[in-house]
Amino acid sequence: MNNHPLRLLVVLCALVLTSCSSSNEIELAENTPEVTTTISEKAIESDILSRINDYRVSNGFSPLDKLQTIKTQTNNHTNYMIDKNEVSHDFFFQRKEYLTKNASAIGVGENVAYGYSSAESVVNAWIKSEGHKKNIEGDFTHFDVTAEKSADGKWYFTNIFVKKS
Repeated sequence: MNNHPLRLLVVLCALVLTSCSSSNEIELAENTPEVTTTISEKAIESDILSRINDYRVSNGFSPLDKLQTIKTQTNNHTNYMIDKNEVSHDFFFQRKEYLTKNASAIGVGENVAYGYSSAESVVNAWIKSEGHKKNIEGDFTHFDVTAEKSADGKWYFTNIFVKKS
């Protein structure tokens, strides 16, 4: 007896039923789920930068420009925090030295966080914290941010600010 068509139907049904996701992910991910993850991660970073600049402008500060040289440092530190499974400013002075040499930085500030699930929540938390708010309102010209999810689904964030000479 040939059960191939029946087996194929069962396998296809199982695949369809186990690949369900939330409706907003379905809209973005119908054909390319890998790309959706990348877009989503970049979207949260862009949203963080936009929210920080919106806050700065609404409070009388100049908006900041993105600087690719900063991105290497935010990526490296965010991955370090994920590997250590803790938020930290470890090796900040090395990042500062790198940016001084490679981005002509004369001032560097850093905000880190973990566990927040949206750009709005992490930026609001930074604004409510005196030290983090000082960086957001600081005399800087450039910035960038990295947001990455750990294997257990926690978001980690590194936001670096630079004043160029």
